[in-house]
Amino acid sequence: MEEYREILKKYWGFTRFRPLQEEIIQSVADGKDTLALMPTGGGKSITFQVPAMSKPGLCLVITPLIALMRDQVSNLRSRKIKAVAIHSGLSRFELDIALDNCIYGDYKFLYLSPERLGSPLFRKRLESMKINLIAVDEAHCISQWGYDFRPSYLKINELRELLPDVPVMALTATATKSVSEDIQKQLGFAVNNTIRQSFERKNLVYWVKQTEDKRMYLLRIIKQQQGSAIIYVRSRKRSREIAELLIKEGFSADYYHAGLTMAERARKQEEWQNDTIPIMVSTNAFGMGIDKPDVRVVVHWDLPESPEAYFQEAGRAGRDGKEAYAILLSHPGDKVSLNQSFRVRFPDIKTIRSVYQALGHYYQLVTGTGKGQVFDFSLSDFSSKFGFHTLVAYHSIKHISRAGYIELTEEIDLPARLHFRVSRDDLYKFQVVNSQFDGIIKLLLRLYAGLFSDFIHINESAIAKKVGVKVEVIERVLTTLHNREIIYYIKPSQTPKLVFTTEKLEDKSLLLPVETYAWREKEFRKRLDTMFYYSESNERCRSQILLMYFGEKDPFRCKQCDFCKGLDEKKQVSTTNLVEKITSILKNGPIDPKNLCQELGVDEDEVNQVLTSLIDKRVIQIKEGQIIFLGKA
Repeated sequence: MEEYREILKKYWGFTRFRPLQEEIIQSVADGKDTLALMPTGGGKSITFQVPAMSKPGLCLVITPLIALMRDQVSNLRSRKIKAVAIHSGLSRFELDIALDNCIYGDYKFLYLSPERLGSPLFRKRLESMKINLIAVDEAHCISQWGYDFRPSYLKINELRELLPDVPVMALTATATKSVSEDIQKQLGFAVNNTIRQSFERKNLVYWVKQTEDKRMYLLRIIKQQQGSAIIYVRSRKRSREIAELLIKEGFSADYYHAGLTMAERARKQEEWQNDTIPIMVSTNAFGMGIDKPDVRVVVHWDLPESPEAYFQEAGRAGRDGKEAYAILLSHPGDKVSLNQSFRVRFPDIKTIRSVYQALGHYYQLVTGTGKGQVFDFSLSDFSSKFGFHTLVAYHSIKHISRAGYIELTEEIDLPARLHFRVSRDDLYKFQVVNSQFDGIIKLLLRLYAGLFSDFIHINESAIAKKVGVKVEVIERVLTTLHNREIIYYIKPSQTPKLVFTTEKLEDKSLLLPVETYAWREKEFRKRLDTMFYYSESNERCRSQILLMYFGEKDPFRCKQCDFCKGLDEKKQVSTTNLVEKITSILKNGPIDPKNLCQELGVDEDEVNQVLTSLIDKRVIQIKEGQIIFLGKA
């Protein structure tokens, strides 16, 4: 392990690994297929990045989260580690250059979205790549038993046929026992090999507050909290409303959702990260890839739809190991709202078929065409044109995706990218003849490295500020250089992408098995019912409910959640009452323990615990088998 510790120190600045990281790394280093189950914030990425750095070749990382993919690539590059990301938001030329860099550019990490696995271009270039490890992030997506099944993940096993000697490492923060077993089966593990860290978070206090007035209780929480906070809600409108409420009450807060522009989202996230705005009210669009250690409280205003989603979002609190709170605000109306949402999530099969055919018309695809094509997708425009309710259309598309016919990439948020098409010598000749472009070209070369070998993210606003002109002027100049084939300039994009993973089919050829659909509906209902139980139960520790859901046997009570605190308070009241009864009896004279228990009508063990405490406090003593009262309790 010494070599791995040196890599960890050199690139990440740490002198030792976290618990379980060493065991996982050793397993991968020994060439074993490995499933690593670690809670959110447990340091999963280190477990594949470090061993991959120790070997010649390239680590192939498969993840569906494009925002997270970009964050990790940026993080690696900041550590002088060559990494690149390939996903459905890239142009053909960007893809071409990225793959060439993986073959010839001594890159160490290739992050790939799963829908790209089937691309003929990728498959062809893969033959020339030296892959040392396949890392499958969010591995629960490969299991139909999982809460976020993605059919494109099933293509990963095809890589094993192409790369039979390369070990596979699967990582997830949320997997039940059945999902864990299915992950290993679907990935073709030679031998089942799960390394699991307990999902218990001892520093995280789970709390459910059943209240008729969420606003009042939220304000009370925020007044008490020190450090950063995230408040999760289920609608964009509510994120803005609650942020405005907090601002009105004198707190520094902001809101965040997927409908904001890329610039707005980047600004808000940065302000939250550096504590300019410590409180963020957000939909579940916020949090992926964020590793802020000092989040002291995560509040869920609305009830999440699954324990997996709740556990992941709540787990963003307290990553520094210090005490933090995960608070769920519960109201009777939440159950009604989620049950209504449940019905919308499962449109009838006929509606789903209609949505699929409408997608074909929307993109003017003829039957038998479209396979592998990537399209910009506007849900509101599509729904409006074909008369679908937006949520019905959205969930129908999700069902079509789970059946393997399309992929919808929702979180693409790409900045502008630029790449020089000409050599340095030809660029110099162009500058000499076209002096009006000389200044902007020199500025680009000064601001951004690697423009000749790769597509580099640029900021047109920052360039405009340097030049002292409006951003529109810079955009026009870059567009002109693009049209003159000096650069490739790709403007910022925030549009979701829809990929046809098969050719467009006739209605009768679209297979949507009723049994599979009914099974998914049943599984979703189970998850929903677990969340109802979590939010309503007064019978069990909150941490125990979550840990048992994820397959941990006989977990201990956390002794700090609202249930445990209530239980301890009841026990304390019970003990106080018992002390009063015992001292009252003893004031009448000595008595032997057996008769005392009979007179109290209480279990002998419970009485003995109280007697031991009273002896320690010198309130009583036992002499010749009799309990004698010495003084005031």
